[in-house]
Amino acid sequence: MVKIGPIELPDFPLLLAPMEDVSDPPFRALCKEQGADVVYTEFISSEGLIRDAAKSVIKLDIYEKERPVGIQIFGANLDSMLRAVEIVEKSNPDIIDINFGCPVKKVVSKGAGAGILKDICLMEKLTAEMVKRTKLPVTVKTRLGWDHESIKIVEVAERLQDVGIKALAIHGRTRAQMYKGNADWAPIAEVKNNPRIHIPIFGNGDINSPERAAEMRDVYGLDGAMIGRASIGNPWFFKQVKHYFETGVHLDPISMSERVNAARRHLTMAIEWKGEVLGVLETRRHYTNYFKGIPNFKPFRTKMVTSDHSIDVFKAFDEVENIFGDYQFA
Repeated sequence: MVKIGPIELPDFPLLLAPMEDVSDPPFRALCKEQGADVVYTEFISSEGLIRDAAKSVIKLDIYEKERPVGIQIFGANLDSMLRAVEIVEKSNPDIIDINFGCPVKKVVSKGAGAGILKDICLMEKLTAEMVKRTKLPVTVKTRLGWDHESIKIVEVAERLQDVGIKALAIHGRTRAQMYKGNADWAPIAEVKNNPRIHIPIFGNGDINSPERAAEMRDVYGLDGAMIGRASIGNPWFFKQVKHYFETGVHLDPISMSERVNAARRHLTMAIEWKGEVLGVLETRRHYTNYFKGIPNFKPFRTKMVTSDHSIDVFKAFDEVENIFGDYQFA
């Protein structure tokens, strides 16, 4: 059993990573149904929250069926982060997560996200004060370091644990790498094997197959895996990994009817949550993966990602099911 504060999870839990414009309530619901043990919201700006910015506030929406769910916030100003904690608590999440890993320039340039990796003392101070401010378990997601020459992740883990975080997720790249090159899990294992560390250490980055998840568990000895890009348009990834863990063989390919049904439900929930315009727009990035590998599929994908009205997208789903219903996925 793995515990994040009072939250009990199965051995080697699978966590849905916080992903901007991806980890919204409809997608989190689908991933939860398919075996995600913990889901996280998109990352939310502390400055946006305290200014009541609509784009930030709507990200606080969570639903009972998602639990346990973590709300992730980012920022570099202590007062703003503490005020954001109070706002987040009103949404009653199970976990508050701090983003110290986002590599995007507009975040880093403000000293937030991975930008704070250049000031570990500030990272520690900010975390300590946030832990004091809430009774909810606080977790952190970060990267190995700012660049290859400044990797101090073992020290960072110790200092964050010492001020009270309940779990740490580490992406196996530096900020300088962005998402290029291969994730390096060895430094994450070094954190896990540090005798001073007693909180769960979750690995993130390049977990793109059940075999890779098994490697993270069995070779690197980590406490769980945080799944990001592999789940986009593929909420079944969590089920696929768990099936592989239990049986040692791959789950049968997801059928066309299952894929179309998931796409329909995804779009329906998105429209219910954000309305027609945004619901249609924000589900587009998932369709390529829902129907990945189908030959001669481009005209249908084009309809899905260019139609501005849901009725046309639903018609495209129907056409796909009728025409490709017997297609056998590898």
